[in-house]
Amino acid sequence: MYLFHHGRLFTRDERRPYLEDGAVVTEGERIIAVGTSAELKQSYPQAQPIDAHGQLIMPAFINTHTHIYSGLARGLSINGYHPTNFYEILDGMWWKLDRELTLADTRASAYATYLECIRNGVTTVFDHHASYREIPGSLFAIAECAKETGVRSCLCYEVSDRDGEEKCDQAIRENADFIRYCQEQNDPMLAAMFGMHALFTLSDKTFEKCVKANDGRTGYHIHICEGLNDVEDSRDRYHMLPAERLAKWGILGEKTILGHCIHLTEPEMDMIKETHTMVVNNPESNMGNAVGCSPVLRMFEKGILLGLGTDAYTHDMLESLKAALAIQRHHNRMPNVGWNEVTTMLFHNNAEMAARYFDLPLGVIREGAAADIIVMDYLPFTPLSADNLDGHMIFGMNGRQCRTTMANGRLMYHDRRFVGLDEEKLSAEIRNTAEKLWGRVNR
Repeated sequence: MYLFHHGRLFTRDERRPYLEDGAVVTEGERIIAVGTSAELKQSYPQAQPIDAHGQLIMPAFINTHTHIYSGLARGLSINGYHPTNFYEILDGMWWKLDRELTLADTRASAYATYLECIRNGVTTVFDHHASYREIPGSLFAIAECAKETGVRSCLCYEVSDRDGEEKCDQAIRENADFIRYCQEQNDPMLAAMFGMHALFTLSDKTFEKCVKANDGRTGYHIHICEGLNDVEDSRDRYHMLPAERLAKWGILGEKTILGHCIHLTEPEMDMIKETHTMVVNNPESNMGNAVGCSPVLRMFEKGILLGLGTDAYTHDMLESLKAALAIQRHHNRMPNVGWNEVTTMLFHNNAEMAARYFDLPLGVIREGAAADIIVMDYLPFTPLSADNLDGHMIFGMNGRQCRTTMANGRLMYHDRRFVGLDEEKLSAEIRNTAEKLWGRVNR
């Protein structure tokens, strides 16, 4: 049992959004009490105290689209890599990297990603993995790291035709095996989706195999309309829009996540809305890859459930939030749009999306919700309240201000020190693995 106390408590609960000197009590995996510090210290004297020192107590963050396989790429320079378009970025960087990933590299990538998530107050991730050198067992290796570090994870493997039929079939089996494992284990911190790369690297034959292997057990996690090549491939080879091709194979639905969705048409947005399919915007990645700006405002008007991810460009959800607002205003040439949409994406919709895969309520501090809580160091120069918190987060805060992280009642990070993990040892192992991987990529 833990008592978070002496903090400015922002709950994201409309019934009780803010307490100036607030406190939260957790027992097991749940929050059991929310109130003032004075009330809860008196009512729960046996609880282990966590003093927020007047800082912010908040719900932890959720990232609805990331890539663990890129965890060892930071600082990597590939010989001869000078991309001029999106396909060359994929082929010259990311596919070249994932073709060298062994199970050991996958584990190191997972540790690197999860440590960064915890440091930035992220306790739930939806990951989309690829490691085409060594596919079998890769999702299970990530799951082991997730359990060790304590980060709630929904995992899938990126099926693609790009490395031939044998590798494609291995990727399909990895998804199917991991889905079965998650169903058997029924672990509240682990879930599975069926992953696919993007339509332009997937034949109809592969779609048929994926749908058969999934057998309706879970939703799909797939990139769509990220680059124009995805649109052109569907049009030129299949004579249909990308979303129409997904609909043909029964991919759309309330358990499916579509990543990016930049070059959507109005009819495709209608199909996504009608099928209750989820969409994730990844603004920094889209800008970095020069693929365009997602029509976030229009999708909101349509009523599509739209979340915020990072595509592994960062693990700081507040960084992604700032970028999401800036690109929408820049792209639409309107300085007064996007605020409600991007804050809703991060603070409400990500939790609603997670609820389709995890049972306990996330993204909120209230009795009965998951004990996913962070403490953020922030002493504002200007007035701070429940009415203007989002403004402070966009203009005054970043993920590394997180000093304490709890997920599902497990204290993972306290006063900027990892709990139960040897950070120095893990970091040394990760660096050693990365050095060897870089050597293979550039040989």
